[in-house]
Amino acid sequence: MAEAPKYIFVVGGVMSGIGKGVATSSIGKILKSKGFKVTAIKIDPYINVDAGTMNPTEHGETFVLDDGYECDQDMGNYERFLDETLPEINYMTTGRVYLEVIRRERNLEYKGKNVEVVPDIPLEVIRRITQAQQRANAEVTLIEVGGTIGEYQNIIFLEAARMLKQKYPRDVAVVMLSYVPIPGNIGEMKTKPTQYAARSLNSVGLQADVILARASQPLDEKRKEKIAIFCNIPPERVISAPDVESIYDVPANYEKDGMGDILCNILGLPPRDSDLRDWQKFVEASKNGKTTLQVAVVGKYFETGDFVLADSYISVLEAIKAAGYSQDAKVKLSYLDSEEYEKDPKKLEDLKNYDGVVVPGGFGSRGVEGIVLAIQYARENKIPYFGLCYGMQWMVVEYARNVAGLQGANTAEVNHDAPHVVIDIMPDQKEKMVKQDYGGTMRLGTYPCVLAPGSVAAEAYGKTQVHERHRHRYEVNPEYIKQIEEKGLVFSGKSPSGVLMEIAELPKSQHPFFLGTQYHPEFLSRPLTPHPLFVGFLKAAKERSLGK
Repeated sequence: MAEAPKYIFVVGGVMSGIGKGVATSSIGKILKSKGFKVTAIKIDPYINVDAGTMNPTEHGETFVLDDGYECDQDMGNYERFLDETLPEINYMTTGRVYLEVIRRERNLEYKGKNVEVVPDIPLEVIRRITQAQQRANAEVTLIEVGGTIGEYQNIIFLEAARMLKQKYPRDVAVVMLSYVPIPGNIGEMKTKPTQYAARSLNSVGLQADVILARASQPLDEKRKEKIAIFCNIPPERVISAPDVESIYDVPANYEKDGMGDILCNILGLPPRDSDLRDWQKFVEASKNGKTTLQVAVVGKYFETGDFVLADSYISVLEAIKAAGYSQDAKVKLSYLDSEEYEKDPKKLEDLKNYDGVVVPGGFGSRGVEGIVLAIQYARENKIPYFGLCYGMQWMVVEYARNVAGLQGANTAEVNHDAPHVVIDIMPDQKEKMVKQDYGGTMRLGTYPCVLAPGSVAAEAYGKTQVHERHRHRYEVNPEYIKQIEEKGLVFSGKSPSGVLMEIAELPKSQHPFFLGTQYHPEFLSRPLTPHPLFVGFLKAAKERSLGK
């Protein structure tokens, strides 16, 4: 154990969206591979108290922790890279920080003194960082500050970093991830934006100890030297961070420039060798699988203007890729907008070209009839299908309509006056909806699930009780369970009370893999330990691929 806890702040320069979350995760992976106890914190400069009410097409996926807290997707990256289960205290927003300061002021916890933005807001940030470090008993705590240097929104968090650095100068390091563009009409790598970002960081009292230079290609020595001179750091502390094939390549890429040893030297940590062998084995295998599987992800949150935002389902996509590794297969993902099937049902024929179909989570009515059509096509054409939360609910609706004979079956979320509401709002949620109490009020976090022996789910898990993370308000309506099961759909996973239906499936005698979960198994999938249900799904997809 280090003599004093160490803190690494990761901040972004020039522009957003260049991978601070992956950078933070990768640094953590490197230090953990050296044997240090590591934890990671995400700071989001939003007034939102949590990420649960944020639009996925603007902000990306909402990741749910074991304790039920709704977070930014980077928390999922931290858990996957570090193979750690992180608690609520490791995520904070501007809204959460201000809410806590106001709560403490109302409770006279400030003993009647004037409460000010500075220093009291940064001090609350530091208090939360310290709590997270102590809870994890971490030797190194990584803190990713959202946004970009120079933005008004994150200045209180940079001030917290400055105050912590002032108090513990030898125990705090600052890593700046900056973008180094190569304008097409110039053809030369330009360092000036990074220089300005470094100066902006200096203006709030911080100096970057390490600069990660993101670019489409590796930095040459001349650019490293230029960044070093104008940003006031040694050249060896300018780390090249070029585009890579997979985010899982990043830790090894950083280590080529000695990232781990540099940080140990800055923080006074004992020098240790890193051991990324298992990680690199996974990375190589995921690229060089003997089989290529074509998987369609049919969703409603892909389109954002003229662009595709796969981040809306990032945990799902990474869980599929990890499961591919277990099957010695590369997975090629296609992102299909469900609304296209509503406009032109003939496009459903294209699904025959895929080895598997996934419908991930979601909310609302847009594109849902297209989802139903895709599920029906996968069921009738024996294409392996995996439905997650929303994907299970519509799987039940589709089966109720087309097999159980319940004409007009629907979910109360879309049509509460439907003749057969086979998916209904949970009783404890109805009052919350009347009061418009939306934030942080769904069924959230980890709950137990009992599996039917001999079921597809139990076979995949290798056991009959599991714990999984949830995020939903609606459940299978108990009034219709018997009717639906009599027509062949099996509810193979239930809450311990037997009241809530957690898994629906068809037996293997009827379909190679037709299964949905009310929970979100993607949140517990890790690169080196892929989730059993994703593995089962891709095993069926591989069998379909080899049988073509």
